[in-house]
Amino acid sequence: MHQSYGFCDTFKPDHMCLLKRSLYGLKQAPRAWYQRFATFASSIGFTHSKSDNSLFIYKHGPHTAYLLLYVDDIVLVTSSTALRESLMTLLGREFAMKDLGSLSYFLGISVTTNAHGLFLSQKTYVDDIISRAGMSSCNPVKTPVDTNSKLGNSVPAYANPSEFRSLAGALQYLTFTRPDILYDVQQICLHMHDSKVCHMHALHHIIRYLQGTSSFGLQLTKTSLQSLVSYTDADWGGCPDTRRSTSGYYVFFGNNLVSWSAKRQPTVSRSSAEAEYRGVANVVSESCWLRNLLLELHCPISKATIVLCDNISAIYLSRNPVQHQRTKHIEMDIHFVREKVARGQVRVLHIPTRFQIADIFTKGLPRVLFEDFRISLNVRPPLA
Repeated sequence: MHQSYGFCDTFKPDHMCLLKRSLYGLKQAPRAWYQRFATFASSIGFTHSKSDNSLFIYKHGPHTAYLLLYVDDIVLVTSSTALRESLMTLLGREFAMKDLGSLSYFLGISVTTNAHGLFLSQKTYVDDIISRAGMSSCNPVKTPVDTNSKLGNSVPAYANPSEFRSLAGALQYLTFTRPDILYDVQQICLHMHDSKVCHMHALHHIIRYLQGTSSFGLQLTKTSLQSLVSYTDADWGGCPDTRRSTSGYYVFFGNNLVSWSAKRQPTVSRSSAEAEYRGVANVVSESCWLRNLLLELHCPISKATIVLCDNISAIYLSRNPVQHQRTKHIEMDIHFVREKVARGQVRVLHIPTRFQIADIFTKGLPRVLFEDFRISLNVRPPLA
């Protein structure tokens, strides 16, 4: 190592500068900043969440506060105005901060308060994606994917793969407030390394759907219900190239959608029951994490988490203590779910396929059914 040009010390040419403050661009900067903030937060009474490293919890008697940190953006929620002002004063003495008032915009997500609760939207981001794709004047469509569409690799390669990867990556971030396009975005992102013409056509179809629903967002409502209800489904052998299954789930806390996922399974399933049971194991794992998080937030869930699945065999496997020959290769998932069921933390119940809303995360649906399920996910235009 050498001293920086223009700052050489002729009397101590072998000495180097000692870094006292972390700087942007250095590998250790994020870790040093986080450590400094976490240390100070602990000194003023916050405890560090074990479920989420970015969450800090303050609980002293009737006073409660939650602080969410993302780099240098902070969301602070308190039980009283006096507590908020007190914590803001303490933080302002240690860090250069600016109070932006009530939450209205965070990480590209617009937050609007209405009579029913909070409305989360990314309309500006949607308009930017449409403009980047050069489709500002395109005709909208009613659904984001064709009901018979299964994307494969048996067509010519797309001429501009960088454009495809850029737009697909932008759509991934949009799924934070638009779970109605999650399955379709997941399908095109599987081919980011080797995009074909049909994959770009599918991406353009999603953008045409967004053109007609750009104002849509996720509505969070006020509710007194304190229960977790999960829906899970799997599309057995749906991938035409690998015959791997796609599993999807979403979790409601009361009336509000709080977690969702659509993902291709890592291995091939030999039966529909196996594919469905892997999906059950995934949503049970997510539900356990949410229960631990709510416990840290001092909102413990006393009732068992309800997991709704439309496969009878998968439900029997979660209850039957007998180990069958056909379940040995998914033994870890079998024992994990059965343990939660035996402890009373989870109940796996049957739901008719017609009401299995998780279908929206595993396959293309007809327009009427898609719009019905979209409303069930609380994805809608802003309320007046």
